[in-house]
Amino acid sequence: MPGDFRRGRYGRTARQGGGMRKTIIASTLALCAFTGAGTAHAASLTPTPTPSRPTLPAPTLPAPTGGHAVGRSVVHLVDSARPDPWVGGRPRELMVSIWYPARKAVGKRAPYVTPRESELIIKSVPQLKDVPPETLTRTRTYARVDAPPLKRRGGWPLVVMSPGMTLPRATLTSLAEDFASRGYLVAGIEHTYESVATTFPDGRTVTFEAGRGGQTPELGEKVARVRAADTAFVLDALEEDRRWNRLVDETRIAMAGHSAGGQSAAHLLQGNRRIRAAVNLDGSYNPKTPAEPVRKPFMMIGNPRQEPATGDEKGSWDLFWPHVTGDWKRRLTVTGAEHMSFVDYAVLQPQLGLPAAPIDGERSIAITRAYVGAFLDLHLKGERRPLLDGPSDDYPEVRFW
Repeated sequence: MPGDFRRGRYGRTARQGGGMRKTIIASTLALCAFTGAGTAHAASLTPTPTPSRPTLPAPTLPAPTGGHAVGRSVVHLVDSARPDPWVGGRPRELMVSIWYPARKAVGKRAPYVTPRESELIIKSVPQLKDVPPETLTRTRTYARVDAPPLKRRGGWPLVVMSPGMTLPRATLTSLAEDFASRGYLVAGIEHTYESVATTFPDGRTVTFEAGRGGQTPELGEKVARVRAADTAFVLDALEEDRRWNRLVDETRIAMAGHSAGGQSAAHLLQGNRRIRAAVNLDGSYNPKTPAEPVRKPFMMIGNPRQEPATGDEKGSWDLFWPHVTGDWKRRLTVTGAEHMSFVDYAVLQPQLGLPAAPIDGERSIAITRAYVGAFLDLHLKGERRPLLDGPSDDYPEVRFW
């Protein structure tokens, strides 16, 4: 039976599938995605019947590159002490996917999304009207459901991951599976009502509600606050649960996020004592400056639009960067990348018949894995990674600023 975590009490792991900037180009898979600089406006989710639909090959994600098998569990968290910030009358509920090193690859492959989540994601994109609604449920992943964890004395370093606005946590799967295969425990947070679709263990699927009133600085600040509170609650839950606290090294925690998740990671880094380092994957900033300078290790990786401005008009990265004052910081861009190049949609879009980014999706995922992985190895494991010292012949697309 699925369980839940209510502040002060934790139930069993929920055995069910996990979930998947504003839509400004046809190649965006979600109904819209929030970059941290504005609010996504929801499109109609009314089903459009079609007489027949072709069968597509099962979408496939890149295989992990590390030496460990990967397990994945899903937990349902309920913060009974905190009302949901986006809808009235309910406590804050979260679904969290946890990827971890496993003893061996046994059991069923972890589902990518639930059938209802797949349906809502696909129907939110007009260009996918002829794609069968269940297609994303067939996406090949590499983690195994509730596989026996590989235990390690002192636990594994923990990486908390946060997706973009409207994007389910499933969009982080390629990264999460790779990091787990390389010796990390990864917790991917579904920020309820900030995703196009979130399914709970009781069968409910809730949709996007956050920020329907329009893009405002106030909304950006609220999103950052909500995600900071969600992250703190997830860390509390992992500490209190006997299964997970034995697998986590609580002295070595980092956060990585895409889009709104990346800008949120940047804003909460200095204020959260448990998080030692953070990575922002192409998230624009709103608010554009942190409440206090960012002194902990921090890295930003983005598409070419995030390069330093050459004119008088400054972008959000230009405004935020002077406030990153720690001894270790990096600002990188990837030639040919677009906003979705840093998550699963980089490889899934072309497989579903949508336009690809200028840079090949598998290549952009490999770059993201390499640089974020090197960052984690350096700051959580203390392993030197020359890749982070400057431009590399192996990755000529990556520019240091």
